[in-house]
Formats: sequence, C-alpha cells, structure tokens
Amino acid sequence: MPRFGNFFGRNEESESGSSWQPPERGGSGLSGQGASGPHDDPVAESWMPSDSEPWQRGEEEPTGEQDALSASGRDDEPAPMPGGGDAHERSDGGQEHEGPRESGGSRPSGGGTMPWESRSSGESRRSESSSRVSVVDEPAERPTPPEGSSEDEYKWHTYRVYPSGRPDAVEFIDCYKSFGRSRVLAGLNMGLPEGMVSMILGPSGTGKSVCIKHMVGLLYPDQGDILVHGESVPAMPDDDLFEMRKKFGLLFQDGALFGSMNLYDNVAFPLRQHTEKGEDEVEDIVMRRLTEVGLADARGKMPNELSGGMRKRAGFARALVLEPDIVLFDEPDSGLDPVRTALLGELILEIHRDMMEDAKQKQKQHLPTFCVITHDILTARRVADYINVLWKGRIVEAGPSEDMLNSDNPFIRQFLSGESEGPLSMD
Repeated sequence: MPRFGNFFGRNEESESGSSWQPPERGGSGLSGQGASGPHDDPVAESWMPSDSEPWQRGEEEPTGEQDALSASGRDDEPAPMPGGGDAHERSDGGQEHEGPRESGGSRPSGGGTMPWESRSSGESRRSESSSRVSVVDEPAERPTPPEGSSEDEYKWHTYRVYPSGRPDAVEFIDCYKSFGRSRVLAGLNMGLPEGMVSMILGPSGTGKSVCIKHMVGLLYPDQGDILVHGESVPAMPDDDLFEMRKKFGLLFQDGALFGSMNLYDNVAFPLRQHTEKGEDEVEDIVMRRLTEVGLADARGKMPNELSGGMRKRAGFARALVLEPDIVLFDEPDSGLDPVRTALLGELILEIHRDMMEDAKQKQKQHLPTFCVITHDILTARRVADYINVLWKGRIVEAGPSEDMLNSDNPFIRQFLSGESEGPLSMD
C-alpha cells in the first residue's frame, strides 16, 4: 500500500525491537498559566478552557470572607497567587510551585464548563479580580543526564517552561527512544498547548520528526508515555488507536501525493477511505479545501505537473479534509523559496484562525492545535504562538514565542540568530 496508508496502519513493535512499558504517572505535564502567544485573537480568549480557573479543581472556592481578607492588604502573610502558578525564588536559584497541573482538554468533572459555555457572573468577577502573572515552570531539582552522558553535555539545558495558560493537546512524559545504539529521545518532557500554533525547533538529528511518529502511534517509546487529549497512545487498543489517528492531519515534507492520482483524488482519498460520505458531499469538502489553499483551478492536474509549493498546499488541503483536532507539519518550508515560505506561513495562520472560529460555532470539545517542525527562524517568528527548543533528545526551554525569542539562554540565542559561534557546533 502507498506510504499514506502506513499512517493508518499500526506497527506491532517499535523499530528498536523493545516493547513499551507504561510508566508511572507523575503529573509531569507542561500545561501552565501565564503569558500567551503573539497571535491570540478574541475567539481564542473568549472561551478559555475551564482548566484555567484561578483555583484548582478539588480545592475549596474562595469565599466572601477570604476575598475580604485578601483585599484588606494584610502583610503578615502573603496571599497565594491565582492558579497555583506562584513561583518562590530559592537560595539555589530554582523555583517551587504550588498547586497541581493538569493536561488534556476533555470536559472537566465536577460540573466544569466547556470552552464555549459562559461562566456565572460570580465566577467572572472572581476571575477578573484575580491578576495573572507570567511565571516560569522550572523543575525543583535539575534532572540528571541520561545514562552514559555527562552533566557537561546538558549544561545549556535549563529545562525552563514558560506557561501557555492552556492544557496540552499532546504531552510527552519522560520519553526515551533509541534505534540500536543511537539514542534519539533521552527523557523528553514536552507539551503542545491546545488551540495554539506550536513549533518544535532544534538542530538536525535531534528527534523532531521522531516526535511526530510517536504522536500518531507509528513508533512507541522505549520508556515513558505520550498523551493525546489526556489518553495514553502506547496503551491504546488497536481500535482506539485507529480512531485516535483520525484526530490528526499530517502534512509531509514533500506533500506525499499519490503519483497515480490527480489532485482532486489525492485530496479526496481520506474521505473515501475513512468515511461513508457520498460523492456530492466529498466534492463539496474537497473543493472547499482546495479553494482555501488556492488550488481550485488545478483539481485535474497530476502531481508531476505541480510545483513544489503547489504540492505542499495540496498536502495541506488533504490534511484538513477530515477536520482534525491536531495538524502536524513536518518541515513544510523545505525546498521553498523565501517568498513562498512566507506565503505558506500566512496560510497556516489563516487556516488556524478559521478553524478556531469554526470550533466555536460547532461547539467542539477541543480547540484546533497546529504543530510545525521547521529550521526556518523567520517562519518561527511569523507563525509560532509557542516554541519548544529540542536538543540532544530533551527540551532546552519551552514557552510562548515572545519569551523564547527574548531568552537569555546562550544556545537558544545562537540558534534563533543563526550565529556560528556558541554552544552549537558541527560536532
């Protein structure tokens, strides 16, 4: 079967030959609260998931008496910061955190509200009166380097995570993955916030594309876990895994179009393969997506008649026809000139805004999440809401793009500025 079919098939065991062992859940999610990305819009802000309430579920809500004490300005004891996100400086330079952190975007238990449901006036007043602060989620203790590695190899890894203010649609928890003697992921902890355009940046060979294969269950970690909307991917039965994959749309590096099919049939393929829709409905969906990417007039062309940019856009259209919750882009700008790279970035933003509005109108359970893997720094500056910087199988730092682009980490500054001098070399 052509390679697109492999996306919907399941490997019985990982390429390393080792079976996956489910880890103990330690609540090491990367969701948090604080600054948001540069592309926030009123649609996204108007229906923040209820996980972002200024108190954690399971805790007692503030009473009028507590509010009065807080407003009286008592200085004998500090008032707690909202959301459990207050960070206290310690003598060793680390930070402590109060309150549990949660991941996943499903309907909260205990009477929580969905993103599109309005909160009561009392909750709104309490939320407005509680000021949010931008903090850094930093491990209380610095993680030890992987087995066989020295602390010096990871001295530039600060492991800082600047909160996004949203739950994670996808979360990696202490993931290890090796191919033979080559270790690719070395205790990876990473999150992709729901409703944002996230980017995974890093040097070549650091495991960025391997992360995509783990998200959709084509590879399994040797250790650790991957959660999609709070559900463990490696632990899923086959039927649940196949259904979960329909949440994803994937744009391959070169579009990965079937050479024997014209453009229309390529884009229609997922609908014919995984739905029972009639041809009239299929045509409506396909032509709507082709129009969005500017290829409506090229529906009858074969892949070898399309330019590189047209193949990318065709792959983008095909990734959207099943209305996925999560869209993955594996180096979408590779092989494109700077102008077409910029146009593709604008198209990604435009489609994401449209999907956010559509999710609100249809009252979808999850916000659309985009994940872009790229080496292009200009694309990251134009498009990214949230950036994960990956190196040597671990996250160096992660957070909203504004925080990352202004980071004082020498490695991140070198990578984002493209300088030859710095921690990263040809080795």
